Amino acid sequence: MLPIAFDQKGMIDFDYWVENPIVPMFHSHSFYEVYYFHQGRCNYLIGDKIYMLSPGDLILMYGMTLHGANADPTVPYIRTIVHFDPTFLRPFLELPYAVNLLQPFQELRNRRISLNGKEKEEVERLLANMNEQQLRQNRTGVYRMQLAFVDLLYIIYEQCLNPLQHKTESASEKERIVQQIISFIEDNYAAEIHLEQMEDHLHFSKSYLSKLFKEITGFTIFDYIYRRRINQARNLFMTNPRRSVTEICVETGFKHLAHFSRLFKLHAGITPEVYKRQIRDSLLNRR
Repeated sequence: MLPIAFDQKGMIDFDYWVENPIVPMFHSHSFYEVYYFHQGRCNYLIGDKIYMLSPGDLILMYGMTLHGANADPTVPYIRTIVHFDPTFLRPFLELPYAVNLLQPFQELRNRRISLNGKEKEEVERLLANMNEQQLRQNRTGVYRMQLAFVDLLYIIYEQCLNPLQHKTESASEKERIVQQIISFIEDNYAAEIHLEQMEDHLHFSKSYLSKLFKEITGFTIFDYIYRRRINQARNLFMTNPRRSVTEICVETGFKHLAHFSRLFKLHAGITPEVYKRQIRDSLLNRR
């Protein structure tokens, strides 16, 4: 973590070679993310896609899409994560002949890039260099870390232009079934959902679907549904904070305001009323 004096007000948050175990948690955020998988066994869910990760996998994420990792706790789970505010790149995008380094995030939204050979080595060298420069704890080190990160974004940009990246990625039978469950939820999360509906739609027993979803994602089906609804509520408040909490509650599939408020605070850390007020105040301060 950068010292406050040097981090350009939180525009980049860089965590290198993170080894601590995790509790599975779906989340979203307003900034962009670059995630690199060093080692372990991990299923990573982004939106309605599930990726069984291999060392050298690099994921770019748009932020507000619900995402989270389900790592095997019996083996070391090692990853490097960069969160960044896209406004950080403005000076680099304004240079003569600059390419739009944000294009992969803006157009592809979320993407897995599987690296190997020299490409994998180059990315790992850049990440190690970013860490080395950050540890210097001075202004020069911070700027050199940022330049190394821009270099990494150029690699990502080139990889996303590669026609090989547009091939359909293969998935196991279990992954395909779970993706079908998530797609069903995505189409119906604002309505009342019963496991019997999934059973009829996917032609598997509800007990098998529940067990498989938990195995692959680390969450129950209904925990995911509630997190998806709360994530959508946050998006709606950000889009139009003038809308009432009751209106957002109903639109995201909740029947009772008390239930909505309780779950919103559980997952967002604050009540929907406070969240709405913070968004509104933030917009007023920008004027």
